[in-house]
Amino acid sequence: MEWVKLKSRRLATSVLRCGPIPRHVAFIMDGNRRYAKKMNVETVKGHAAGFETLKHTLEWCMDLGVEVVTVYAFSLENFKRSEKEVDGLMKLAEEKFYELLEENEMVHRLGVQIRVLGDISRLPQGLQKAIAKVVSMSKDNDKCAPVFVPVGLLSFAREYIFVLQRAFR
Repeated sequence: MEWVKLKSRRLATSVLRCGPIPRHVAFIMDGNRRYAKKMNVETVKGHAAGFETLKHTLEWCMDLGVEVVTVYAFSLENFKRSEKEVDGLMKLAEEKFYELLEENEMVHRLGVQIRVLGDISRLPQGLQKAIAKVVSMSKDNDKCAPVFVPVGLLSFAREYIFVLQRAFR
């Protein structure tokens, strides 16, 4: 089954490359709770499914030659959710950053640089440490333009735009 998926992706990628490919795309991680509710599973499982989908989406972006990907993954408003959901999200994010560390050979081979924008001081210490390690591990990569993963701890769109403008200088 994986072979079919890979061949299908390669075919779709070759067709898409016939047209213009954007240099920068952005994704907002949204709808994971609705997905969990629709599938009748715990909310954190919906968020985990969202991370899996993001992983596949990033692979497509790499295949297509997209140079910069921005992922808006968490905002100040998300802290208003239930403690169980926020804790689950934080643990999931920490797991995913540690998975990136385990995949450091692939990250370096692809030349991916990961940056985290926003104020991460409100995140749990374990997640802050995982973020710092991933950012440090990938800081010298330059084969492809950086993949930006803003935690998005910004309260207003204008703050987000300011941070992005500063990052691209």
